[in-house]
Formats: sequence, structure tokens, C-alpha cells
Amino acid sequence: MKRIGILVVAYNAASTLAQVLDRIPRDFVPRIDEVLVGDDHSQDSTYLVGLGYQQQSGDLPLTVVRHPRNLGYGGNQKAGYRWAIENGLDIVVLLHGDGQYAPEILPDIVEPLELDKCDAVFGSRMMEPGAARRGGMPLYKYVGNRILTRFENSMVGTDLSEWHSGYRAYSVDALRDIPFERNSNDFDFDTQIIVQLHDAGKCILEVPISTFYGDEISYVNGLRYAKDIVQHVAGYRAQKMGFGTGSAAQPDDAGEGGLAGERARSRVRNWLSERTPIRVLDLAVGDGALAEALRVHGHRVVGVTPRERAGLRERVERLVVADATAGIPDEVGDGFDVVLADDTLVYVAEPERLLEQATAVLAPGGSIVTRVPNFAHWYPRLRVSLGRFDYDQRGILDRRHLRFFTRRGFERLAGSKGLRVRRCEAVGVPLAVMERGGVRSGAGSARIRRLVERVDRVGMALWPALFAYELVFELEAMPTV
Repeated sequence: MKRIGILVVAYNAASTLAQVLDRIPRDFVPRIDEVLVGDDHSQDSTYLVGLGYQQQSGDLPLTVVRHPRNLGYGGNQKAGYRWAIENGLDIVVLLHGDGQYAPEILPDIVEPLELDKCDAVFGSRMMEPGAARRGGMPLYKYVGNRILTRFENSMVGTDLSEWHSGYRAYSVDALRDIPFERNSNDFDFDTQIIVQLHDAGKCILEVPISTFYGDEISYVNGLRYAKDIVQHVAGYRAQKMGFGTGSAAQPDDAGEGGLAGERARSRVRNWLSERTPIRVLDLAVGDGALAEALRVHGHRVVGVTPRERAGLRERVERLVVADATAGIPDEVGDGFDVVLADDTLVYVAEPERLLEQATAVLAPGGSIVTRVPNFAHWYPRLRVSLGRFDYDQRGILDRRHLRFFTRRGFERLAGSKGLRVRRCEAVGVPLAVMERGGVRSGAGSARIRRLVERVDRVGMALWPALFAYELVFELEAMPTV
């Protein structure tokens, strides 16, 4: 049997609290281990009503607490979830003291958790068409709920019928796994915890609930609430894409190399496939996909990697386990026709030294091929112009980057080391980055992507310095006089 706790969040609920507790099904009470009424420093006699009910009720395991100050709706939940964790409960149900959500369906709310079908259960007023309006939900709230829920689903990658129900049950183990203490103390707490559950890979199920609107007082500032949740889900989406430095989500690393550099690597493949079999030194061999593609054309590839991955040795002629950003290891040898420094120079404090070392291991007539993010791209320019320069988790402003380059700046750097540009190509934004985070695809998202792709293509043609996301260079030694 799972240990079940009920958290009743209450603020100025003196007129409704006793009725809410009375409506808990009597045949369900024996299955409840704890009921906590959290009076959030009410202005009325909510706490006294709770104490009176505690004295008169012999079967309900009731505890009533009054917070010494108002914690807010989210802060009240935090205190309750800490209580659930500290008391070793398995399931905690969020119930409102104003009677807006029906205690009669508590058994339906907890059943999926008792059967280990999910990590959280949400009561939804939108699952049954028309039920919310029949239950008295005002039209403006209904429309706002639907619009915001659709936006939240599209940003986060969920498929919930409603994000804004306050009738919820959680696995306490799931709560232990997410940083809910970081969330807001206000009403947007409910949105943030959904984002955290989703990002942690937790399963959320919905059950239909009835809608009830009575004389309860709403303390939600609708416009502020909408603004806050839009910021939360848009911020989460941006962080999944690698933008920003917030902690709402870890960036989606799936296919990182493909998303960030596949378009650039395809240029490199095209450049080298034109040539007769050559010796290639790949200083950032990664998963070996590019090296394997080059070997198809007869090229012999020596790969350098700081950590060996399964199957990587089969994709290269020879593998050297070393960190090329610390310098090219002696054991790679020399006499290479091409040195690939793919997305390497931005991670070293002295790229000049790495270029010197790469030049030293080249055969006569050899070349260095590298790609660098373009700091002159409109995105970092916009950030700087707004006075909001900061690092991102991925992309041009990746927080791991030590050096930033524009085309002219990189050409000057190469020239200082006796290298000149044999050819350079600009590469646009890797549009697949828009799909990070598991956002649902559909006709709408496909249209948006096509539009962005068209704008990027036109921008690249008209102003490549502003729209080039990355620059791919092939460098060769300057002829000596």
C-alpha cells in the first residue's frame, strides 16, 4: 500500500475549509496517512476553523499549520512537498481549501500513481468538450486557458489538455528528483513544475474533473500570470536550444554535432571528395562520422579525440587519444595533406599556437581546414547592442568558447602565422536546432521553419557577414619569396 498524503493549501478559506474536508469520501479516508492544512497566514479565521475541525474529526489524520508569514501559492506548495518528503509519503495530492476542486474524486486522482502508471496525475477541466463552460468557467478564462495551454504544449513538447488546473497528485519520488524549491512562490509555480517534470522525463497522466466556480475570491493577476508563464516556457525552449544561461533545462545534446556543424561538415566533405586519396589528420574526430565518409573516398584519416567512443577505431585508420586543444600530440606524426581543425580553435586560449603546430605537420602543399562561429552574425550583434552580452549554453556564444572570430579577424590571425585563405564559405543557421527539446512537429511548425529558412537564405545572399552562422576556411602556407 502506498502512503498517501493530502496537502490542502488554504488562504482566507474560513467559509469553505470545513466543507472541503467533509467532502473527502469516507471510504477513502482509511487509505490516507496524513492530511496537512497549510494556512498561508490568512487574514480570516482559516487556522481556527482548521483547529476546530481537527478536534471534532476523529477519523481524519489531520494536521493544521499556520505559516508565520504569507509564503504565496507556490511557497505554500513547497512547504507541503517538503513535509511529504520528510514524512516518507509515497503520494501527495494538492487540494485547494476554497472548494474549487472536488474532493469526491480523490480515489480517481491517486489510482494511476498507486498502480505505478505515472509520476504525476493532473485533473483536467478540458478533457470533456464543453464541460468547463457548463461548470461556470468564464469565457475569458476559458479562451485564455486554451490559448496558453496550446502555446505551452508547443514550446515544451507536451500534449496536455490543460496546464492550469490546480488539482494534482505527485509521486513523492518524482518530487525528490526535480528542483521544485527553485520555483516561483507565486501562481506560476504550477507551470514551472510541469516543465521540470517533463525535462526530467517524468510521465504525466490526466483525468477528467468537473468544473466549479462559486463565490471564491481569485488572487491571480491574469495579465501578470500570463506574462510569467510565457516567459517560463519560452525560456525553457530557448535553453533546450542552447540559448541563455538559466537552469530551467539542460540543452538537448542529442545530435549536437549534426545540429551545430553538419552543414559545415558537408562543405568539407565536398571539398575533400574532389581530391585524390590523401592523408588527413582530424583533430576533433568526434564520433568518426566525417572520418568514415572521407575513408569512402580513399582518404586515410588519423583521428584525435580526448575520449574514445565505442566503434570509433573502426572508423579511422589510426586513433590517438589526446586533447588537441592542449596541443597536437607528437605521436600523430607528420606529412599530412590536410589537417582538420573542425570547431577547435575557439576552445583554445592561443589558437595561433595550434595553427603553428598544424602547419608543422603538413606535407608540402598541404592545407588546414577549420570552421569558426561568426561573431559578426546578427544574433551576437543584437545582444551586444542591447547591452545584454552573455554566454549561452550552445551556439556562437557557447560558454565554453575562449575566442571569438569575425571573418576579417580570423584572416588576420591566419596571416600572422604565414597562412592565407585558399577558400572560405559562409554557412547559415543550422535550422534543425529549432527542433531541440522534442517540440511537436506539425503543419504550423513546418511552415515556420520554411519561412525562417527562406529568410536565412535571402540574408546569406544579400549580407553574408551578418547572416553567416559559421565560416569554413581552407588555409595554405604563403609562398616564400
